[in-house]
Amino acid sequence: MSHRKPLTIRLHDSDNVVVAGRNVEAGNVIAEENITCVDDIDFGHKVAVSVIKAGDSIHKYGQIMGFASRDIQAGEHVHTHNVEMKDFERDYAIGTAATAVAYEPEPATFEGIVRADGRIATRNYIGIISTVNCSASVSRFIADAFKGDVLAEFPNIDGIVPICHGTGCGCSGSDENFELLMNTIAGYVRHPNFAQVLMIGLGCEVLQIDTLLKNRQLAEYSNLQTMTIQGTGGTRKTVREGIRRIQALLPQANMVDRRAAPAKHLILGLQCGGSDGYSGITANPALGAAVDLLVRHGGTAILGETPEIYGAEHLFTRRAISTEVGEKLIERIHWWENYTKAHNAVMDNNPSPGNKDGGLTTILEKSLGAAAKGGTTNLVEVYRFAQPVGARGLVFMDTPGHDPVSLTGMVAGGANLICFSTGRGSVYGCKPVPVTKLATNTEMYTRMEDDMDINCGRTIDGATTVAEMGEHIFRFILEVAGGKKTKSELNGLGDNEFVPWFMGAVM
Repeated sequence: MSHRKPLTIRLHDSDNVVVAGRNVEAGNVIAEENITCVDDIDFGHKVAVSVIKAGDSIHKYGQIMGFASRDIQAGEHVHTHNVEMKDFERDYAIGTAATAVAYEPEPATFEGIVRADGRIATRNYIGIISTVNCSASVSRFIADAFKGDVLAEFPNIDGIVPICHGTGCGCSGSDENFELLMNTIAGYVRHPNFAQVLMIGLGCEVLQIDTLLKNRQLAEYSNLQTMTIQGTGGTRKTVREGIRRIQALLPQANMVDRRAAPAKHLILGLQCGGSDGYSGITANPALGAAVDLLVRHGGTAILGETPEIYGAEHLFTRRAISTEVGEKLIERIHWWENYTKAHNAVMDNNPSPGNKDGGLTTILEKSLGAAAKGGTTNLVEVYRFAQPVGARGLVFMDTPGHDPVSLTGMVAGGANLICFSTGRGSVYGCKPVPVTKLATNTEMYTRMEDDMDINCGRTIDGATTVAEMGEHIFRFILEVAGGKKTKSELNGLGDNEFVPWFMGAVM
């Protein structure tokens, strides 16, 4: 098998652009397409393989990714300087591509932590959750007291995690934003990866602990303790009391072991960030192949980032198991159109500058590549942000595209594993959930090997196939679920990535 990257990559017979597999200089002949490059084309960027008239649609993956803003010649670089967005009709065809899943007769297992109530954890943390930004520093001070070798005699505890944020007050106590915040915090309280939780408030904030306990049925949660700074007597007294309480919890939290658990207990959050022109060619399709395997073994995968499936949503509505599920997704797309319009923005404000440097031109192109993370199985349910995920199979959660916000919602919904693909080199962790990082290209993987777990660029190098890489990812996440440390964990990342979705007024 050749390990030399191809000069260009054709993704579909109907495409009028191809992707540069490596840097291509002006004047180079692309024999397979019978064209000569007019411009220098960086790897991951697109080159036209035929004349595209102004206003004509540009096709990649066999789908519309934009429209020519002027005439484009064969061999010309196709990017932001000659491509624009336009509205166009998508045929949602709800349910027409739904098929029966071929479940594995002997599902895979992983070494999970079985909680007393039967829930399965992949990690064993103690969480310190602040209800408001005013208690964030105190929460961190308490967690800091357990850094270094303090936990050495408790080897089964993965750490003490401060879950802090910048809201909880200065907002309405009765709007959708308030409900989202309560859902998010409640989801973290209930997360199986927390053996114990200490919740800390200030005492006078809008989000009162008593309100949260009552409205989200947390009062009976046996692993939850609460306190307020004002009620305890100030910053120093609260820190001392918090340290005392955590010290008292350590012996019990340490009393866990791992045992074989079926893969149906895995809920995998899917994310791509710092994407490039290879994201939809290497890492995301390989992750999609792993998702197909996970579903066949009885597990669940959460696809999110609603703005980043915009223009590709019809690929999922066709796989919806019911009209209701398909219409839920369409409704969320329309909500985002209205939401961005109300804030004087447009959906194509995404991709980011880094995405564009990597070869992505429009949100349609980015979405088509991002959609590949979802694999090929049926869409079984659509959830709102931070809503508990109960269905098994491929599900969708309505989240923003911003990585920490999106994954905060998925973790609150129950994700106990995360796979994160990146082409530019995002560094990200998400305590209490392990994050597996998938590099889209070998150059970035080599440069940032201390942050990347798997090099999916090997597929474009000719060293392996997408299907083989998908199998490798699936086996790797089973190991991670069983305790194998990921690069983000080894780097100590994840203490600062709790970011609830805040969409309301600050008062």
